[in-house]
Amino acid sequence: MTKKVKPEETSEKKKFSLIDELLDWLLPICKTFTIVVLTFTFVIRTASVQGQSMEPTLHESDRLILWSFCYSPKQGDIIAANCEGLGKIIVKRVIAVGGQEVNIDFDAGKVYVDGELFEVDGLENITTDRESAYNYPITVPKGKYFVMGDNRQHSTDSRSSYVGFVDREDILGKAVLRTYPFNKFGSLYKSK
Repeated sequence: MTKKVKPEETSEKKKFSLIDELLDWLLPICKTFTIVVLTFTFVIRTASVQGQSMEPTLHESDRLILWSFCYSPKQGDIIAANCEGLGKIIVKRVIAVGGQEVNIDFDAGKVYVDGELFEVDGLENITTDRESAYNYPITVPKGKYFVMGDNRQHSTDSRSSYVGFVDREDILGKAVLRTYPFNKFGSLYKSK
């Protein structure tokens, strides 16, 4: 003997199976979305270069991936930071960290950190622009960073009162990868 199914039971089963089917699709999508949002909020971020201040290392409109998870800025790192004085995100190189002394010899066009010439391989590190917010030598306060563009003659950086010392909480992360333009895709740091 076959049991007859009432029409209400069939439509109720269809409703439950439709809800189950939707949940089967929505849960993985929500999980993936959450992971992506958390990753791009706390682990990696993106930034875009504006202007010519980082030439020849980086150029206008270069797109960068920043590493921010458990990141502690170090001398020589290229970072992106919120700059309230300029009202934008800036991309610069860390010249000195809290506790280090920065001295700029404008006549020779050289930058010294703790008495040693600060150099970056392949860059002509000349700075003759005497306009600065500070009298040198100057010691960088704890928790702050002195940053400059690689194109020091055309860079608004820590020498300017608009930027000054960069607070740790304003640093978005270390630029680790250039993603655009595609023909220059790759790491920003040479392996040793």
